[in-house]
Amino acid sequence: MPKKITHTILIFSQAMELGGVERSLLGLLDSIDYDRYDVDLFLMRHSGELMPYLNPKANLLPEIPQYASLAVPMVSLLKSGQIGVFYGRLRGKLAAKRFDKRHPSSKPSVTALTYSHKFTLPAMPQISDKTYDLAISFLTPHYFARERVKAKKYAAWIHTDYTALSFDRSAEFAMWREYDAICGVSEQASRSFRTVFPELSNQVQTVENILPRELTTKQAEQPQTDMPSDGAVKILSVGRFCDAKNFDNVPDICRRLMENGLDVKWYLIGYGGGEPLIRQRIAEAGMQERVIILGKKDNPYPYMQACDLYVQPSRYEGKAVTVREAQLLGKPVVITNYATSASQLEDGVDGVIVPMDNAGCAAGIAALLRAPARMQQLSENCAKRDYTNSAEVEKIYALMED
Repeated sequence: MPKKITHTILIFSQAMELGGVERSLLGLLDSIDYDRYDVDLFLMRHSGELMPYLNPKANLLPEIPQYASLAVPMVSLLKSGQIGVFYGRLRGKLAAKRFDKRHPSSKPSVTALTYSHKFTLPAMPQISDKTYDLAISFLTPHYFARERVKAKKYAAWIHTDYTALSFDRSAEFAMWREYDAICGVSEQASRSFRTVFPELSNQVQTVENILPRELTTKQAEQPQTDMPSDGAVKILSVGRFCDAKNFDNVPDICRRLMENGLDVKWYLIGYGGGEPLIRQRIAEAGMQERVIILGKKDNPYPYMQACDLYVQPSRYEGKAVTVREAQLLGKPVVITNYATSASQLEDGVDGVIVPMDNAGCAAGIAALLRAPARMQQLSENCAKRDYTNSAEVEKIYALMED
């Protein structure tokens, strides 16, 4: 039977490296009805461990050198003749330094990435010669999908808590206001965005992350040998080694658990610029045998399957995909009370929210570990729920039909 195509969609993202945003993109691509919708996927770079898992029904557009060049060393741009991209990146880098110097903040700054895209935009070619019913920019900054794709409607995704960031408000506002729909991945992520940009409130809605259940459960069945069953309680955290994930405080939290009389080993899966700080904190706490960095794993799910408790100790989140993946696998979960934590899980039902400070976090984890019946109940409650959110794709269809 021939396909009955009713709409065309372009989805724009950066690459398919290991991360929650990329996993949720896989879930979205797996949920689309390809008998009704033609989907073109444009990735700035055809790289990353998750590339093989892209749904083949989505048409992957060719890589374009100018977009891919945003991730290479700047000196190589001159050698390859990417003069426009070079000067755009240089201008963005200098502008970000000036902005951050004028606006010092303890919050993580995203101005460097925002300006990199803003000032390289003139050097970027059109992505496609089609006119789409909907263009989705799946990962900020959102300049390129809006300005280099022709579409009847445009939607941009929010994957973080905007109140936890430092940024150039005027530049961000100019970028976001060009979109017909601004989609937060949780109610609180949407709410925090409205707090920062109240003028854009009418454009904001919530479209939760969609997770690929079949792929996740299948990958979880693979063997692993890095987390042996040696009698210790196995705690796991997965994420980029960055300020948001707060892994630098894990050694001190683990030390407090040990002092509480608990035999635990805390495993960290991930990568990023924060690794030296984490290792420094491990040494300072004397937790070299207890906090174990497993590094980057193409497939973290056997480790989720093997752990006794999954902990997300983040300082801030939009909605942590890894938490929902652990719940999907039926694991008891603990998260800290970051601003959007109430939209992440139902406290005491399918997970536990503990204080952000190290002492409170350790006390909350210890109380749960000493209550095995409670942990079992959390697991059973998770098994009864659907964490894939596959029905959320209907909200995306509605964007084209409004």
